[in-house]
Order: sequence, then structure tokens, then C-alpha cells
Amino acid sequence: MSGAHHHGPGVHHHRSHGHHHHDHHDHQHRVAGSGRAFAVAVTLNVGFVVIEVAAGLWSGSMALLADAGHNLSDVLALLLAWGASVLAARPAQAGYTYGFKSSSILAAIANAALLWVALGAILFETIHRFFYPQPIEGEVMMGVAAAGIAINALSAMLFASGQKADLNLRAAFVHLLADAAVSAGVVVAGAAIWLTGKAWIDPLTSLLITFAIGWGSWGLLKNAVRLGLLAVPPGIDPDEVRRWLMARPGVSTVHDLHIWPMSTTETALTAHLEMPGGHPGDTVLHQLAEELAHRFGIDHSTIQIELGAEPCRLAVHGGHHH
Repeated sequence: MSGAHHHGPGVHHHRSHGHHHHDHHDHQHRVAGSGRAFAVAVTLNVGFVVIEVAAGLWSGSMALLADAGHNLSDVLALLLAWGASVLAARPAQAGYTYGFKSSSILAAIANAALLWVALGAILFETIHRFFYPQPIEGEVMMGVAAAGIAINALSAMLFASGQKADLNLRAAFVHLLADAAVSAGVVVAGAAIWLTGKAWIDPLTSLLITFAIGWGSWGLLKNAVRLGLLAVPPGIDPDEVRRWLMARPGVSTVHDLHIWPMSTTETALTAHLEMPGGHPGDTVLHQLAEELAHRFGIDHSTIQIELGAEPCRLAVHGGHHH
């Protein structure tokens, strides 16, 4: 799992391994921390969904049911993200040399897809409601939705610290904040129905909720699919990486450069560097790896040094030769 494949024997290997072990330990620690956050958020939200469905059926409010559907999809999202973060922390095995890190990418894709299925179902029922309005209990709507604001905001706070670094935790965070906003909308709608007695306000609110969720989750879906297609992770400019590698002393050309996500938090790179002046030695390789991690956030880099005596097959076919 560390960059041990290009370490020489002896001191370096130990140093690097120790350093890596410490990283792994940090990661384990982070996962334990986010595990608690997941457990609390899932428990709170499952309880709330049950209450909300009951209240929605009892008060006849489609907006409450839409909100419950949204919250339920978020519980599933949380469970998926939680499972992925646990799997990602498991060490690599013989058959899975990358470990299970990319499960976090699969979870992100599954999440977004699931949300859209839920949206379709709610949309269908909402349109039906426009044609067949039903009387609605505004006070119940307001009370339940107000509780929803508190529960979602509280759950979101649990992920506030981890969400900057990890797309999966960010998805959980964004979902929960969106839920709080949606619940606020339901409170307003409940008040309006209570004051005016107009039943169509309810399906209208439901419609707005579904559009808001669709709009909000589109970016998430797009990012997750990009990661699934092994696109260069957002925030890394491949041209800049290429220029930086080209500018290293002794490098004449760079080819077969690949940058891809191993998980929602880790990035890998491989590249062939042509150095006609000779192999620069292990120390330079170590420095390159450190620099790539430090400058671009690329943790797993494998660099192949070529002396350029004969053309590399990949340089010719890859069409990346400059």
C-alpha cells in the first residue's frame, strides 16, 4: 500500500514504511471518528423518517411524504457512505491489490442513482395530487417539519469537519444540509395551508422539493461518474503536473502520464520520464513522490525512468510524446 515497490533495501524502506504506517493509523482513526458520526446520524434519521411517514399519512400531506422520501434516501446514502468508508480502511489483499478503496466511488454513484429513483416516485404522486387535492392538517405539517430542521442540522454538524477532504462525507454533509432546508420549506408551506386553507400549496411544495433535490444532486452524480470513469480528480490540473515533471532537472520528455482516483480521497499517478543523462537514483525518486504528494495531493505515484536509448513502445503508441 505504501510506495514500497520502488524503494531500495535498507534504511529508506523502513523510514517510508514507518511514515506510511502512521498515515494508515490516522486514516483508521478518522474512520472510527466518522463511524460514530454515521451511527448517530443514521439512528436519528431512521427514527425521524418513521415519524414523518406516519404524520404524512395522517395529515394527508404530500410535502411531508416527499420530505420523508428524501430523508429515507439520505439514510440509504449514509449507510452506503459508511459502508464504503469502512471498506476503504481495510488493508489490501492478494486479489485486491488496491484494497477496497474504490468502493467509496461505487457508493457515491449508487447514492446519486438511488436519489433519482426516489425523486421519480415522489414526482409521480405529486402530479397526481394536483388533480385530486385532499384536505391537509397544516399544524401537523409545521410541527413535524420543524423537528426535521433540528434533526438534519444536528446530523450535518457531525460531518462538518470531515467533508472538506472526502467526497463521500461531503455527499452526506450536503444531503443533510439540503434536508434541513427542505424541512424549512415544509414548515412555511404548512403555515400557508393553515392560514389560507388552500390544499394545492402542498403538492406545489412537494414539486419544489423534488426539483431542489434534483438540481442539488446532479453535480454529485456527475462527479461520482467522473470518478468511476477514472477521470483526473477535480482540483488537479494534468497539464500542470506534466509541465512540473518536464521541468525536473535531467528530464527530456514525459510520456504515458496517467492520473486517476483510487477512492474518493486518494489519487494515483504513473508516468515515464526520459532522462538521457542516466538514472538519477532512489533519492530523486523519493523526492519526486514526496513533492507530488505535497504539491498536487497525489499520494501513490509510480515513476519509470528511461534513458531514451530506444523509443518506449508507450511513447509511440500513446500519442502523448511531446
